[in-house]
Amino acid sequence: LGNRSSGKQGRAIAAALAQAGARVALVAGPGATDPLHGCEVHPVETAFEMRAAVLAALPADLFVAAAAVADWRPAEYRDTKICKSGNREPGWQLGLVRNRDILREVGAGAANTRPRLVVGFAAETGDPVAIAEEKRLAKGCDWIVANDVAGPEGVFGADHNQVHLITDTGAEPWPRLSKQEVARRLVARIAVELQKPDTL
Repeated sequence: LGNRSSGKQGRAIAAALAQAGARVALVAGPGATDPLHGCEVHPVETAFEMRAAVLAALPADLFVAAAAVADWRPAEYRDTKICKSGNREPGWQLGLVRNRDILREVGAGAANTRPRLVVGFAAETGDPVAIAEEKRLAKGCDWIVANDVAGPEGVFGADHNQVHLITDTGAEPWPRLSKQEVARRLVARIAVELQKPDTL
């Protein structure tokens, strides 16, 4: 339902893009909404709000989906506490429904709204490269950045990250770097790609 994602990598990418001269709309979840120089920050608290803010920011040349959005949400919301006392059945279960897939929706967008370059992130366990390559194709990404969140050093909330950049030409492993350096490297690659006349 959730994770320990701090938003550090997304904020680092937004800052690097702004420093490179881009006009940046940062849609940020809880814990990552402080002002950021050169960026227009749109704070959100739910996947519903994030989707709405992302779609409102389109069209754009670039979309980077670094947020670790929950795949599921409770099917039922209550304004009051659900108490364990009283006549409630001991086997009561929490029903879940899927959230909309924001990355897939943007990647499959109409020609007039799809960004020229769509970059996703895949925080995985197991074989992150293989899983991320499947996601790149399924979600309509041009690139996807894969990282293994099950490692002993951790990723969520940490200051460093070790990723693979996956494109249609294969997977490129990057060394363990600060999240700021991952952002700078990614933005440098983005700048080169967007200068190509044949970019989608």
